[in-house]
Amino acid sequence: MTNERIERWADLLVDYCLRVQSGETILVGSEWEARPLVEACYRAIVLRGGHPLVRLELPGLSEFFVQHATEEQLAHLPPVALYEAQTVDARIRIAAESDTRAMSRIDPARQAAFDRARHPIRQAAREKRWVLTQYPTAAYADDAKMSLEDYESFVASAMFLDRPDPGAAWRELGERQAGLVTFMSQVKALRIEAADTDITLDVGGRTWINSDGRRNMPSGEIFSGPVEDSPRGRLRCGFPVCRGGRELVGIALEFEGGRVVAAHAEEGEDYLHSMLDLDPGARRLGEIGIGLNYGISRFTGSILYDEKIGGTVHLALGQSYPETGGRNESALHWDLIIDTRTGGRVTADGVVVMEDGQWKVG
Repeated sequence: MTNERIERWADLLVDYCLRVQSGETILVGSEWEARPLVEACYRAIVLRGGHPLVRLELPGLSEFFVQHATEEQLAHLPPVALYEAQTVDARIRIAAESDTRAMSRIDPARQAAFDRARHPIRQAAREKRWVLTQYPTAAYADDAKMSLEDYESFVASAMFLDRPDPGAAWRELGERQAGLVTFMSQVKALRIEAADTDITLDVGGRTWINSDGRRNMPSGEIFSGPVEDSPRGRLRCGFPVCRGGRELVGIALEFEGGRVVAAHAEEGEDYLHSMLDLDPGARRLGEIGIGLNYGISRFTGSILYDEKIGGTVHLALGQSYPETGGRNESALHWDLIIDTRTGGRVTADGVVVMEDGQWKVG
């Protein structure tokens, strides 16, 4: 990616996403491959009077820890990491994996124990300003079945970095999505239908959030938290699901009284069940999201992009976002995408509001 686009990217994260102010401490966390963007963010924070705090991870160390640590080590909550999450003003997380399958070699039960122990750190971090983005690496390009050059262009386009003023483009998208937020805020019940999917849930009294790139970059969705005991019916993921270095294919779930009561996957079923058994909240839905970024139209294997595909719906197992009014608690937050672009529809309080991926309101 060109230096000009990387500088635009850093400015977008620091100014548009986080609105960094003088005197603030901003943590920048990433892997080594994202060094150009980390350095650009560091410079941008300094020039705005902030205090950058860089945390770079080296490939393989996390995997080694989870694989070889004792049970006591896995269950340990690092107090320094918790203090850091509680005291920084904001956080930039730049995903930049060099091996997206590394965690597939780890026992899911050990990974689950590690995740449970560090749940308070994630909770504390969510209470501050944060933004997540993803640097184009060869591993991500390979998952997307694209050349690195083509993938870099895809990433730049998805974030409007190919435009003179990316921030202005994101503000325009946010204004368009605001109309749908206004409409959905009056809705009480939703029905989602697609191939092998027919699920209903209640959203009455919950808050819809306009995700216009402030937290996820790129973004282009609105989301809320379903009433916890309301989901009922069945769903089938329209795409493979990539998590923990594993690719799960053909995930199918059945819900009764808001809980997953049956689960199947054509590939990766053991891992699916291990995540559902992570804690009591893992079998409930914590989020419903509507993908509205029609500039992202293809599956890449990266949830940061795939859940924003225009004309899709995603339902997340596990942790709710408190700002939506959702109350479900879990160490898990796992987005499952339903492709409604061919023969699918969304019905709100008995009225069809989306069909074949095209929204009729907002």
